[in-house]
Amino acid sequence: MRKALALLSVLFLSPLMMFAGEADLVIPDGIKDESILFWGFLITALGFVFGLYQFMRVRKLRAHKSMLDVAQVIFETAKTYLLRQGRLLIILFLFIGAVVAFYFGFLSEADFGFGGVSMILGWTIIGILGSYAVAWFGIRMNTLANARMAFASLERKPLKLLNIPLNAGMSIGVVLISLELIIMLVILMFVPGEYAGASFIGFAIGESLGASALRIAGGIFTKIADIGSDLMKVIFKICEDDPRNPGTIADCVGDNAGDSVGPTADGFETYGVTGVALISFILLAVPAADIQVQLLTWIFVMRVLMIITSVISFAINNAISKARYKKVDDLDFEKPLTALVWITSIISIGATFASSYYLVGDLPNNLWISLSIIISAGTFGAA
Repeated sequence: MRKALALLSVLFLSPLMMFAGEADLVIPDGIKDESILFWGFLITALGFVFGLYQFMRVRKLRAHKSMLDVAQVIFETAKTYLLRQGRLLIILFLFIGAVVAFYFGFLSEADFGFGGVSMILGWTIIGILGSYAVAWFGIRMNTLANARMAFASLERKPLKLLNIPLNAGMSIGVVLISLELIIMLVILMFVPGEYAGASFIGFAIGESLGASALRIAGGIFTKIADIGSDLMKVIFKICEDDPRNPGTIADCVGDNAGDSVGPTADGFETYGVTGVALISFILLAVPAADIQVQLLTWIFVMRVLMIITSVISFAINNAISKARYKKVDDLDFEKPLTALVWITSIISIGATFASSYYLVGDLPNNLWISLSIIISAGTFGAA
């Protein structure tokens, strides 16, 4: 009986004995000596430039003035929505920021002091602004692409209809990832180790707050606008897409708010939060500082490398699509899209194994193989 009670006591108390908090999230100083991570700044900056280049390519495409006018009305209405959401985020931050400041200032085991708490709040604000900025960029890109896509459909050139949304999607995706990585690399390389872990948490809180508000509100907005158009259709017998229906523009704005603003901000938040979770896991689960440095370097190199593999795969798929479909009048759009997914997956998996062997190949038990298989399984599953 005593042995059983002793065993139960150990089982119940073990979580308390293994408790770890933000005080344990200390980035080892050795990470700042990893010169390969400084190359990450260059690659992410080039990725950001590539995204803006794709934006300009879409923007320069021709479209009929009436289509451009409609697209501009949609964007201006969406901009009004985003400005209202910005004011809401300020109010939300006042509440969440107070909680963050109280926790890190008074409840945390670590003694961050006024300067440390201010820094954490600063990264929380940057997280909110990051989600908000990519949402704004996403809806601007989409409304530009909408008009060009509508006009291009009149030309009966399937390849052009394929390239416009692909270019727009690559622009948003690469800008989103590059901006996220630049911010996280700044925290990793330039924020003092004892503050970096908490700064990552503050950043994750901020981007989660921004994304959740934009995602939820965007979904509500699109449903309300859609129902409004449907009511006009039912009551006044005006079709949903009829220009006489005053709900048409609202419906288009709602589609952009629900399918652009929300998912873009959500993508920024998801990519960042998963990164912070991986960093936290390494710092808490791996006791040796030198191995922490090695694994943290590996994670960030893998993330930066995926920008390169994505752009290369995009270029390869474009070349293949141009060779195959340039002169065709009928195109199954799913084929080149599926090809892009598989090309990206194959190149990414190859890069995963090669870079893992180079960066963590000396870790015991062939850990590099296990890590590569885990990432590749995720890539393959997504494909």
